[in-house]
Amino acid sequence: MFTLSAFADEISPDPQQQVDVLKACGVCHIELRSILKTNVLDLTDLQIQELKSLLNRHGFRLSAIGSPIGKVKLDQPFEPHLQRFRRALELCRIFDTPNIRLFSYYLPDGGEWDNWRREILDRMWEKCKLAEKAGVRLLHENEHNIYGEDPERVVDLLETVDRDCFRAVYDPANYVFGGHDPWKAWEMTREWTVHFHIKDWVRGEAHGRLAGEGDGRIEDVMRDAVARGYDGFATLEPHLLGGGPTGGVTGPELFPKAVAAFKAILERVGAEYR
Repeated sequence: MFTLSAFADEISPDPQQQVDVLKACGVCHIELRSILKTNVLDLTDLQIQELKSLLNRHGFRLSAIGSPIGKVKLDQPFEPHLQRFRRALELCRIFDTPNIRLFSYYLPDGGEWDNWRREILDRMWEKCKLAEKAGVRLLHENEHNIYGEDPERVVDLLETVDRDCFRAVYDPANYVFGGHDPWKAWEMTREWTVHFHIKDWVRGEAHGRLAGEGDGRIEDVMRDAVARGYDGFATLEPHLLGGGPTGGVTGPELFPKAVAAFKAILERVGAEYR
């Protein structure tokens, strides 16, 4: 069973408009990355309570805290970043979601991954210890320019940090953008994949495509996921008007088209979804 969710800040910075558009699309989960042009980890307690009230009134829940944890260079101090991670854990409790999306760090200028691998693993272990105590699952996204951009390094992370609280997000467009074969990446990482981000891409283009119109082989991946009994979230992140390190833009007019395109794929592969 696929449960649909969305990075709703791609629709609009306004949370009310986000909810209105998603309700019309039949989507009632949000992956909370930002509202009001403010990152989720920087929202005040009052903003968090107002958003929670809005979501509750409309029957919405969160698929994950879409945090930026791990999107810093490895030569930056870890403790301030760990404090932001603790804020993400607190937001999981407030919003009653068990998932945090995170990343595996940028290289310092002139650095080599081999020289920083131990530091990356140590940081992941530290976050996993805190996540386990909080009953939270950490979902690593294969973002470009981080350690876990390459599927081989994703496997390295998941095999080495061998904990139930540490699993993979599969994002086909990110693999395409980084020059990797999305199908090979799926085959390599699928046993750890518990979460999808749905956007498609043609390498070299400036923005995403509707699911099925790029090189991400989304239909093939979804068919295989169905055969393997996938049960989890698929979060729409279309980037149809552009995207970058802090998010993407699709807009209220195009977002329903992105949802419809993905639903059509799910129907073709015989997937159940809600």
